[in-house]
Amino acid sequence: MVLNKLCNLKKNEQPLELIEIPVPKPKVKEVLIKISACGVCHTELDEIEGRTPPPRLPIVLGHQVVGKVVETGRKVSRFNIGDRVGIAWINSACGKCAFCNSGQENLCEQFKATGRDTNGGYAQYTVVLEDYAYKIPDIFSDVQAAPLLCAGAIGYRSLRLTGLKDGQAIGLTGFGASAHLVIKMVKHRFPNSATYVFARSQKEQEFAKELGAVWAGNTETEAPQKLDCIIDTTPAWKPVVEALKNLKSGGRLVINAIRKEEVDKVYLLRIDYPQNLWLEKEIKSVANVARRDVSEFLALAAQIPFKPEVQEFSLDEANTALVELKERKIRGAKVLKID
Repeated sequence: MVLNKLCNLKKNEQPLELIEIPVPKPKVKEVLIKISACGVCHTELDEIEGRTPPPRLPIVLGHQVVGKVVETGRKVSRFNIGDRVGIAWINSACGKCAFCNSGQENLCEQFKATGRDTNGGYAQYTVVLEDYAYKIPDIFSDVQAAPLLCAGAIGYRSLRLTGLKDGQAIGLTGFGASAHLVIKMVKHRFPNSATYVFARSQKEQEFAKELGAVWAGNTETEAPQKLDCIIDTTPAWKPVVEALKNLKSGGRLVINAIRKEEVDKVYLLRIDYPQNLWLEKEIKSVANVARRDVSEFLALAAQIPFKPEVQEFSLDEANTALVELKERKIRGAKVLKID
């Protein structure tokens, strides 16, 4: 499913075209993967609608990729044919800069993203450098594993960046694929911490309570108590401003979004310094994921263990899945099951 041009995605629109392209050949340190499942992420909407750094067009989207190795480059040593592996948003980095040498390859200037800078998983085959592929724990099916590679890994990084300690209160603004995994991580790693959820729809609020949130309300609603940290996973500015009001003094807001929609940019003018930022409140953004995040999260997910809620679509239904995501028809994660 190929994206040939950027557009503003609307109902019944078909931004992706189903075409035949050659099966790629793996280079010296690459593996060829026959794809079985690929998660559908809000970042794909950002790519289609031009809110990310421009994708290389035409491009095969998709960065939550699960499949089996069917061919290896001549210097591949980490994987064998038949191994089940995953590919995440981080596709490669330079491996030489200060960021790469300190485990922060997510900040490398030569960072390349799967499905934006190189072809991704909305297809039957793809290639990746062996150092940027991950073994999938046996406990997960292919469809269950796919959203773990982005929604889970980026959620894990976001939670790590909050600095949450057991017993502290955490808020989640937006309750899509990533947040519904974060709440499960919080329950496992911080059993004495209460989770508060801010979501637009009643269904999302009810879903959050089903998964263990002690409270759920609208984005504009004041939580019953001030929170130590909040993770924002929305594409809008308004939730950022509202979240800051709910932070304790010295609290931290972690923004897990690659871009914010400019239509709400004017909302930034409503920031009131004493109410929103004073008393040493912090704002920290999340940029991409490092390989450590993916590896550690997959191990944690298998240990808990937990299974993400998923909705399955066929490859040729990718446009439908994207439109539903745009219209916020969400319960868990959307996944393309590829034969």
